[in-house]
Amino acid sequence: MGEVLKSLGFTLDQRCPAIGQSLPATLDGHSAVVVFGGPMSANDDHLAFIRQELDWIATVLAAEKPYLGICLGAQLLARSLGATVALQGAGQREIGYYPVLPTPAGREILPHPLVVYQWHQEGFELPVGSHLLATGSSFPHQAFRYGRRAYGLQFHPEITATMVNHWTTEGADQLALPGAQGRPYHLSQHRLYSPGVEIWLRQFLARWVGAPVRAEAVWEHCHAHALQAHQAHQAHQGLALDSREDQQNMTALG
Repeated sequence: MGEVLKSLGFTLDQRCPAIGQSLPATLDGHSAVVVFGGPMSANDDHLAFIRQELDWIATVLAAEKPYLGICLGAQLLARSLGATVALQGAGQREIGYYPVLPTPAGREILPHPLVVYQWHQEGFELPVGSHLLATGSSFPHQAFRYGRRAYGLQFHPEITATMVNHWTTEGADQLALPGAQGRPYHLSQHRLYSPGVEIWLRQFLARWVGAPVRAEAVWEHCHAHALQAHQAHQAHQGLALDSREDQQNMTALG
């Protein structure tokens, strides 16, 4: 994702509150904010940096800067807006590749279903005043927008082959739980779906930051694969933990 943003003309200012790095007091010197995932929960109030980030998101929204939350970053946005973040059902999880479907409000950014990577066990309720953009069969709230430019994505469009290999190695014990997709499936599905997701991500980011779109969509390709995946996933119950990154990362774009 960082390379895409740099190709759109931005420089990156990376902050990691989980290891004690500070967050900008104001957003005057930054154009947008991306908050990534992590193994912690948005409800971990005993962690000082979680409380810090929840408070800081209000600063971003007040400055009317574009905000993008991915997985935990989306859950933090939802919670900062007063919504509940919690386990879904009886230990329901998503891990691996799953189709997400656009809502009528979401077709502008997601014209057709897209098969995306997931790794989480908690989901979020829809914040009051927000718009649901994408839904899924196990976790109905997959993407939402609050205001004009604050977005939360439950899934991981930034995933790379290296990340899939690392997460499925470090989190191999989770892949043995009921309903989990096996590691070979993760790898094969990444090869199949990542090109379409990369194109979608570039277009989404360009729209989000107001930059020219520099890639053409291949929605028919993505749509066909989404339908195939939907049938394949009928036999799978989503299984996951919160994203397997070692730390939560904060990227403020300047």
